[in-house]
Amino acid sequence: MSYMGKVRPTVALTSSDIVDGAVTTDKILDDAVTDAKVANAINTSIAANTAKVTNATHTGDVTGATALTIATDAVDIAMLSATGTASSGTFLVGDNTWDNSIPTINLDGTTEGSPAEGDIWYQSNGKFNFGTNLVYTGVWSAGGNMTYQRTGLAGDGSQTAAWAAGGDGSETIYDKTEEYNGTAWSAGGDLATATRNTPSSAGTLSAGLIAGGWTGATVTNRTEEYNGTSWSGGGNMLLARDWMGGAGTQTAGLNFGGQDYPVEARQDNTEEYDGSSWSTGGDLPSAVAQLGGLGTQTAALSLGGRTNATSYYDGVSEYDGSSWSSGGDLSSGRIYSVGFGVQNAGVACSGNDGSALSDTQEYNGTSWSAGGTMLVSGRGAGAGTLAAGLAFGGEDNTSEEYTEGSATFDQLFSAPGGL
Repeated sequence: MSYMGKVRPTVALTSSDIVDGAVTTDKILDDAVTDAKVANAINTSIAANTAKVTNATHTGDVTGATALTIATDAVDIAMLSATGTASSGTFLVGDNTWDNSIPTINLDGTTEGSPAEGDIWYQSNGKFNFGTNLVYTGVWSAGGNMTYQRTGLAGDGSQTAAWAAGGDGSETIYDKTEEYNGTAWSAGGDLATATRNTPSSAGTLSAGLIAGGWTGATVTNRTEEYNGTSWSGGGNMLLARDWMGGAGTQTAGLNFGGQDYPVEARQDNTEEYDGSSWSTGGDLPSAVAQLGGLGTQTAALSLGGRTNATSYYDGVSEYDGSSWSSGGDLSSGRIYSVGFGVQNAGVACSGNDGSALSDTQEYNGTSWSAGGTMLVSGRGAGAGTLAAGLAFGGEDNTSEEYTEGSATFDQLFSAPGGL
């Protein structure tokens, strides 16, 4: 009989007392039903499935009933999970990408000027070579001669469009400007005030900037701007000085360090130019004069210099537009470094450590490595980039151009008889 509520039954329940569908899974306690209570047919099926070692027979790209086999030629490009584009000019590499940078293999006597890592080539002299890396060392070559030989000059621009102004030679302080077109130097417009002692310089051939320097009687705070034809006055510097470092452009210039007069005290001052006036920037870590500079107003380098009357400083500082921090030191201390390029791809060359120097150093934003040896020691100014630079003036009136050199390579073996 059926019952309701909490009144216990007076007789045992039978299956006929339980309404069909009244016992649901949530009414059965966990693990309450054992295999002894499960129908024998169900137990038999479970046991058979557990012991099963074969699958249904497969056909098509995957075949078999026990060990499955992928059919020959069944996996095509569309089924591969790889990035990039598959084409006749690409191949699949270890990082699961399609790549088209196939190493060069030349067997026709061609010499690779700038081999990439992995390139293989045969030279007509019977040598097999293997490209080992992508490190390029710059090479200097002769440029055009300047009209005037002068030291302590200013200059900037590019390898094919540079300017040089001021400086001194034969006891004369020059107001002369010369312009370079990649082949030869020609006369430009004269400075309003003749200056020497490496005044700060920046900009391009059509928008140059020069500030400070020595006039023959004292240091000046004068600024002049070049338009490619003539010079005109700009805003005066806050502090008159010479032997400064410079960087930037005509409308975003930078000068730093140097020394005043008559005390000739070395300075840690930095000034920034906006195209019309100078304002105070962050001080250098050390007061230094006769230093080099390169870069932009917000990413510049100061190069070496002199921190006292006899020192040759190897320190390099990096400017971020507001403050200076230490960079990688030059290979040796020097004054009058010639710099060009940018903060993470710069060149420091020449200079003087008691003798005129001809070495070149290349900067990657962290450290310096050796570049090509200059044709002439003791250059006066520079322009351009690491890949296409220019150095000029100084010990003579010549100039020289800096370009990327060949990648390094190893000789695999020699076949004297040729191919």
